Amino acid sequence: MADRRRLPINTRVAAAHLEDVPEGIERVDGTSARISVPVADLLRAPDGARDRQLVYGEPVTVYEDRGGWSFLQAAKDGYVGYLPSSSLTSPFEATHWVSAPATHAYTADDFKSPEAQALSHGSRVQVLGGEGRFLETNLGFIPARHLSPLGAHTDDPAAVAELFLGTPYLWGGNSCFGIDCSGLVQAALLACGIPCPGDSDMQETELGAPAEDYHRGDLLFWKGHVAMVRDAQTLIHANAHDMAVALEPIGAAIERIEAQGDGPLTAHKRLA
Repeated sequence: MADRRRLPINTRVAAAHLEDVPEGIERVDGTSARISVPVADLLRAPDGARDRQLVYGEPVTVYEDRGGWSFLQAAKDGYVGYLPSSSLTSPFEATHWVSAPATHAYTADDFKSPEAQALSHGSRVQVLGGEGRFLETNLGFIPARHLSPLGAHTDDPAAVAELFLGTPYLWGGNSCFGIDCSGLVQAALLACGIPCPGDSDMQETELGAPAEDYHRGDLLFWKGHVAMVRDAQTLIHANAHDMAVALEPIGAAIERIEAQGDGPLTAHKRLA
């Protein structure tokens, strides 16, 4: 059975490429858009529960705009859901992404000028020009050292995860303002150019191959949880125990998680 989290169909519309669409549901091609707010909750239904989040500039395909809500699919991982249509803007040509944990767009190329927008790691912007300390973007002036060209990736997922140390835990979170276990892993892998689904059960199924010894960047899975190995003794994860992204000894984490009733380690995976 297809996973509804990545199936672009509701009771009224379906993506035109889908097969076996029930009678009475309209096939639509969808239109391109980008996220226009710092962080948008991707909801299971209008006014429903948050499944994931999208950050500024991320591209999406919109299949329905109805009653102020857009039904859409995220480009980064295929996740579908609803968000307010006011959280979207027309497509623009993004050239750079925020590779720092967070940044601000300023009204002038001066760090003392008023900030125009707060941005999370992973946000996408269009650079219009500038040199030196600030680049002019479609949002304002952003410190050049906080941006990387699209297509420029790092090669150490654990180093990216470490950027989020201390970030508050947020169920379904995907930003520097709040993040959960699978959001942290996804941010780390996408920054390294490694495709990654949005939820930990998908990640366990689709990522890596079984491993035994602990190696930096390995993924450890429990039912409903994922962590990344930082070194042979330590892991990093967003967790509800600390309510933050934190470091924890691997053995202690395995014992604690099982003792609190969440079960044993279910998989240890190594990325290619």
